[in-house]
Amino acid sequence: MTDQRFNTTDSYIATEDLTMAVNASVTLARPILVKGEPGTGKTQLAIEVAKSLGKPLFEWHIKSTTKAQQGLYEYDAVARLRDSQLGDDKVQDIANYIRHGKIWQAFESDEQPVLLIDEIDKADIEFPNDLLQELDRMEFYVYETRQLVRAKHRPIMVITSNNEKELPDAFLRRCFFHFIKFPDQETMASIVDVHFPNLKQDLLSAALSAFYKVRDVPGLKKKPSTSELLDWIKLLLAEDIPPEALTGTDKRKAIPPMYGALLKNEQDVHLFERLVFLDRQSSQ
Repeated sequence: MTDQRFNTTDSYIATEDLTMAVNASVTLARPILVKGEPGTGKTQLAIEVAKSLGKPLFEWHIKSTTKAQQGLYEYDAVARLRDSQLGDDKVQDIANYIRHGKIWQAFESDEQPVLLIDEIDKADIEFPNDLLQELDRMEFYVYETRQLVRAKHRPIMVITSNNEKELPDAFLRRCFFHFIKFPDQETMASIVDVHFPNLKQDLLSAALSAFYKVRDVPGLKKKPSTSELLDWIKLLLAEDIPPEALTGTDKRKAIPPMYGALLKNEQDVHLFERLVFLDRQSSQ
């Protein structure tokens, strides 16, 4: 039997509290609701849980137009009408026009799967409530075919949210909650090492120091995330930027090189430009 304990993998650094939260949700057989600022690895978590536990993975990425019913199934009435006009014999069996959603696919899995419901807060406010009964009972009814679909195994569910809107209390009661804190410098060094194992220590230290100084600037509309740090380091290596370019004490060079990988809107760029101007004024 597969060990039901999630651990850090070769490609994903999980903190001790995140590891404990995932394992607690597995023990309780409740979905883990993961929140945190963008770029903290919420979506990747489900992929790594499946990898760590040796489970199949089903990913349902939510959009603003997604309806809860789509996770169960969809009846393609248009295709059936078209086929009937063409005289296709398969129109006699309505099951030919039932499209299985990700929840149905997970329910049909011969072994316990991991089911990712990604960015649930993008959908309508009623979306979580519309799935309560199905996720509680691990079954749903297909009215078109008069079929009751039951889960062969209760999936390990990872549900992510970017906090764009509040989730209903009834839904929250059914989840184990965890907020992924932004990695501290030591943890971030371990994350970078996974992606750039041969990175020289002086460049790593300089890059992390500059990165966290950018994040600490008050008033940023969007703080750079882990993924943006990794992109930035990749550029620094490609352009052979020396560590000295990141650690200089000249305040006129306060904006880091290749800053477009870190700052993603004009408001934050202008903020940095104003800071550089003020530094120049004060140094005169």
